[in-house]
Amino acid sequence: MDASQKLETEFESLKVDLIAKHKELGMKASGNWIDSLDVEVKGLTATIYGEHYTEQLVEGRASGKFPPIAAITQWIKDKGITPFDNISISSLAFLIARKIAKSGTKYYQEGGTELVSAVITPQRIQNIIDSVSEFSINNFYSQITKVLEDIKIAA
Repeated sequence: MDASQKLETEFESLKVDLIAKHKELGMKASGNWIDSLDVEVKGLTATIYGEHYTEQLVEGRASGKFPPIAAITQWIKDKGITPFDNISISSLAFLIARKIAKSGTKYYQEGGTELVSAVITPQRIQNIIDSVSEFSINNFYSQITKVLEDIKIAA
């Protein structure tokens, strides 16, 4: 295993923990957010990609503009929410959108969520850096030792 593979292993672990936190917070609806998470490693640079609405899951949505009603309609269906008082799903979606436009989402009102901050902590990032660095240093040390041993044998 090289340093790049070690980094990928560490970021895959972050991905698993992000999914667990997402479920723990009761955010799962369609499962698209979970399915969208992807780890990309290029050399010693790693990135986790996800849905564009991750920001709303983390910070919430501020009041102001109406959110997309089609997305809220789909969310209602994915969550299995049954409208009350015989109103239609589209009417419920409109009412939810109006409430968000007026007050923002619950996540926003509560100052955001710990979806990312509870998983990707400064300590955890430092542990990953230390782990990958230690791996790289040990690998480099082994390579230098091998070269020096080969020089001794040749002499």
